[in-house]
Amino acid sequence: MKEYYCALHLTMDMIGNKWKPLVLFHLLEGTQRSGVLQRAVPEISNKMFTQTVRELERDGLLERTVYPVVPPRVEYQLTTLGRSLEPILKSLDEWGKALIR
Repeated sequence: MKEYYCALHLTMDMIGNKWKPLVLFHLLEGTQRSGVLQRAVPEISNKMFTQTVRELERDGLLERTVYPVVPPRVEYQLTTLGRSLEPILKSLDEWGKALIR
C-alpha cells in the first residue's frame, strides 16, 4: 500500500481523473449494465471505460457483477465506500450547474 502524507492526495488518486467522477456520479442512480453506464459518458472510449471501472473496483468504490449468460451481462454498482461520495459528487454537479446558468 502506498504511503500518503496528505489525505487529498489519496482522494485524488482514487477519484481524480477525468472519467472516475462521471462514472461514479451516474452510478448514484443505482445498478447499471455496462453498456448503459458507458453510454452515460459518451466521450469515453472502450479502453478507458474498462480501465476506469477496473481501477474503481480495485479501490473498493464499485462492484462488478458478471452473469454467466450469452451474451455476457455485466453490471456495476457502488459499494458503501463509493456511495459515501454522493454528497461530494452532487455538490460538484451543483457547482457546475451554477456556472452554466
